[in-house]
Amino acid sequence: MLNRLQLTATVEREAELRYTPAGLPVLEMWLKHQSRQREADLERDVACEIQAVLIGKEAPRWSGKLAGQQIAASGFLAQRSLRNPRLVLHIEHVEFVKG
Repeated sequence: MLNRLQLTATVEREAELRYTPAGLPVLEMWLKHQSRQREADLERDVACEIQAVLIGKEAPRWSGKLAGQQIAASGFLAQRSLRNPRLVLHIEHVEFVKG
């Protein structure tokens, strides 16, 4: 089964680095995307906001450096928790967008 998402977005805000009970570092952030897309042979403006999380050894590396920056992120979508079906992007790769 395929579950991949690539998104260029601005990091609207970034939470403080935290750790899971198992000791894994977690960096939560909120991304805002705006672009022009082609759909059914028509151009349309699209916008969305999505919560994202970076878990593991890369989280401390990026902590405090992403807020206000435009990034290219890729990863997979999962529901927030067993009781909360809201989708969250689990980032596996992130880089700054030059521009």
